[in-house]
Amino acid sequence: MVSNPYALPKAELHLHIEGTFEPELIFAMAERNRVTLPYPSVDALRRAYEFTDLQSFLDLYYAAMNVLRTERDFAEVAEAYFARAREQGVVHAEIFFDPQAHTARGIPFETVIDGLWSAVRESERRHGITTKLIMCFLRDQSAESAMATLEAALPFGERIVAVGLDSAEVGHPPAKFRRVFERALAQGWKTVAHAGEEGPPAYVWEALDVLKVSRVDHGVRSLEDPALIARLREERMPLTVCPLSNVKLRVFDTLRDHSLPRMLDEDLVATINSDDPAYFGGYVGDNFAAVAEALALPPSALVRLARNSFEASFIDESTRSAYLARLDAAAATEV
Repeated sequence: MVSNPYALPKAELHLHIEGTFEPELIFAMAERNRVTLPYPSVDALRRAYEFTDLQSFLDLYYAAMNVLRTERDFAEVAEAYFARAREQGVVHAEIFFDPQAHTARGIPFETVIDGLWSAVRESERRHGITTKLIMCFLRDQSAESAMATLEAALPFGERIVAVGLDSAEVGHPPAKFRRVFERALAQGWKTVAHAGEEGPPAYVWEALDVLKVSRVDHGVRSLEDPALIARLREERMPLTVCPLSNVKLRVFDTLRDHSLPRMLDEDLVATINSDDPAYFGGYVGDNFAAVAEALALPPSALVRLARNSFEASFIDESTRSAYLARLDAAAATEV
């Protein structure tokens, strides 16, 4: 019997580290780095977190991250996430980061990854969370810029488990980045991609066939295509679903309208994640609790979603088995 979704061990697979940037920390770093923000206070910034679509969110998102300047800044953002994630039941996290959003501001690639890595390498000791990094390319920038970012990442290859594709989806199909992802696969990195959030099911097909992804990030519009549903089910292709994000960005009007129950009915490998929790009103445990209430999901469904998160993770089999054993123990107890 699962009475507390927060205590359920889980992996988080769709989490933008820049999207964990809480307003209080933004203002603290702005003061430290002498950056002027276009908001007079923490409350004023938080009130701006009302979005009409993905682009309206991205405009604020990129403005806020302008205060990130030093290795210390990136380490502090990651450390703050790990502290919160532990309270949400996260025992493994695979974290997206967006180098282009920083290098375009003159921040060296090394500053970004060294700062994040200093927190990542301590995450298990400090918080009991194993961690992997996924480097994402901004799809609204050029493929040439993505390739240059990949080249910059090569000396740090052992720190990166996969590359991904994020930012504004509409008008930027996955095939635009075919060569970049081919190069990443040749380097031994796995691939993932945001597809089927605002973009059509055709983008999911491209992510599968052109980018050779191991996971589809979001993928909620896949349900519009019966043939795609069948393929996702047959291939056991994970979908990293972000329910509160989907509502905040108007993909669904309310959480009660979300397609997560249908994904489970279709036997798809759906997982629950928080996306950009500082902006969307909840970390991963909050997402579990919210869907449990709004969609009347039984405890068995929550356990299944947590199990899916470990099965979809980029971890070795012994680690996976250990986490699944912890999940089974928790599910068998009143937690």
